[in-house]
Amino acid sequence: MRRIIISGCCGHMGRAVADICNNDPNVEIAAGIDLLPQPVDGFPVFSTPAACTAEADAVIDFSHPAALAPLLELCIARKLPVVLATTGYSAEQLAQIEQAAKLIPIFRSANMSLGVNVLLDLVRRAAALLGEDFDVEIEERHHRRKLDAPSGTALMLADAAAGALPYDAEYVYDRHSVRRPRGSQEIGISSLRGGTIVGDHTVVFAGRDEVIELSHHAASREVFAVGAVKAAKFLAGVDAPGLYDMSSLIAVN
Repeated sequence: MRRIIISGCCGHMGRAVADICNNDPNVEIAAGIDLLPQPVDGFPVFSTPAACTAEADAVIDFSHPAALAPLLELCIARKLPVVLATTGYSAEQLAQIEQAAKLIPIFRSANMSLGVNVLLDLVRRAAALLGEDFDVEIEERHHRRKLDAPSGTALMLADAAAGALPYDAEYVYDRHSVRRPRGSQEIGISSLRGGTIVGDHTVVFAGRDEVIELSHHAASREVFAVGAVKAAKFLAGVDAPGLYDMSSLIAVN
């Protein structure tokens, strides 16, 4: 039985994680952490990481980048592995995560979906095969409440393509301010926000007289919650500090 602390437990994703945990006989929710705590059946909720006294085997974080520092302090002090599923971290915060990973196991991914991670592999292969003969554009769509743009997943896809291309790609996020033809070494990234879209990502390879599109559509938040719980169960069995990601999880399955 793995005991899990859910950071951001009162948010949309936190509740989805709780639902998955409640239906998994091998997982128990030890506690929740939320800046705006609400009564939750089945486990205590604390307003700050420092206030959390529950014993656990791992932490799942679906909260906000601002919560990173106190959460890492808790995990380092208690030697707790942590799954960071929050997006929108700054460069300074990413450096903090790398430093913390020298002390505890940390699993970080901008997208917890297995399907998205398959898409990443397909994008790498397509970019390597198509090379400079095809322009690469990425479109991502999310619900109206999402704070960061572009999405962390869109940046992962851009990095996957850029790493396989035969040139140093330039990311272009906002074409309305750029009054010139598209550069041959650009990767355009476009964001759409509206309604209740869970998450759609499309990578377009546009060549002469032909277009290839690779897409992933998330129909519910459950796909991300399932991945996060799998990551927490995996991380709870890891002894060595380090920075882990979906490739680590896929390798053991």
